[in-house]
Amino acid sequence: MPSGPTRTLHRVLVTGLGAVTPIGNTVPEFWEGLHTGRNGIGRVQQFDPEGLLVQIAGEVKHFDPETVLDRKTVRRTGRFAQFATAAGMEALADAGITVSEENRDEIGVVMATSGDVFNIGPEWVTYLERGSAKVDPFIITRMGQHMGSARLAREIGARGPNTTINTACASGTDALGHALSLIRLGHARVVLAGGAEAMVTPLALSSMGRLGALSKNNEDPEHASRPFDAKRDGFILGEGAGVLTLESEESALARGARVYAELVGVGWSFDATDDTAPDAHGQSLAMTRAMRDGGIDPSEIDYINAHGTSTPYNDRTETEAIKIALGVAPAQRVRISSTKSMTGHLAAGAGGIEAVASVLALEHQCVPPTINYEVPDPDCDLDVTPNEARAAELRVVLSNSFGLGGQNSSAIFRKYEG
Repeated sequence: MPSGPTRTLHRVLVTGLGAVTPIGNTVPEFWEGLHTGRNGIGRVQQFDPEGLLVQIAGEVKHFDPETVLDRKTVRRTGRFAQFATAAGMEALADAGITVSEENRDEIGVVMATSGDVFNIGPEWVTYLERGSAKVDPFIITRMGQHMGSARLAREIGARGPNTTINTACASGTDALGHALSLIRLGHARVVLAGGAEAMVTPLALSSMGRLGALSKNNEDPEHASRPFDAKRDGFILGEGAGVLTLESEESALARGARVYAELVGVGWSFDATDDTAPDAHGQSLAMTRAMRDGGIDPSEIDYINAHGTSTPYNDRTETEAIKIALGVAPAQRVRISSTKSMTGHLAAGAGGIEAVASVLALEHQCVPPTINYEVPDPDCDLDVTPNEARAAELRVVLSNSFGLGGQNSSAIFRKYEG
């Protein structure tokens, strides 16, 4: 049989970054927070958490959605989608791209989020107490997961592929992988990709607190998130968004774009073991597949932005998984840090903001710290960067995102060398 035409695979470059986080609402503020080891975790301020099992979180501060959306649209847009829009618009502006009739069909959005699922309770109460005629008609457009990518694309006028990803805490990196494929295969020239989350609600804190996943260190929130430390006792729920402008090499070079890095590979796997407990072999598969996808040897990886949630099981399991994927000697050489120590865990949005952190580490040749790292854990015996940022020669960075439920994804960024 005659073979079909050969498809050109396009290289994918990072040309813009956007961030809304508990330690800064723009990329420069976010990096300054990462570099100085700023703590973004405290007692919840969005509502009175008195009486809750967990009363602390990594909240975004001083965020004004009307800087990116008009007042009417703000009222119809969930907090998660407001974050997505702000970070996405910053990433687009950072890339120097103006959406026009000429390019709008080739600009896509892929956003990871859980939507506003943990805020649906009050609307259900309205239905029970006041009846069908009093239900908010805009529940879907305000709370639906699809509105993270939809709101951003609608505001900028992009008509390319528009996709929402939810694979639990692996979602943000999963979104990068989907965007990578879209550009590689020529379905889009530019994709705004990342994650956004706003789950700091009484229901989320209560449910995850009862599950035992969250730290209950309500009296000392500044030291509650302590990945890889022997005294860690659970993760801190965070919120915000991280978005990258991903662009085909041809497009970026044609317009003389500034290039942060190249996204060379993404890998996925599933543990297939337990609903909550992580599995080292499943996690290692995602890293191995990302390296294979990007043509990267384990010895080339200079820094890993770890999933590093600050739970006893995850950090121990991830340590073992890194050793399996890289081999013991390369694993013990590579630099490790968890930026969740500063931001908390953004759940579906984690991979987005940690990808931004990984690219900034490459850009500044600096490894962000793991703050609150005081007591080394013999079961987490890798080179965890403690408390202060370190200057380092970085060429290849790996970012891990592992979902509660067994979904795993890893992304690899490399300094662009043309």
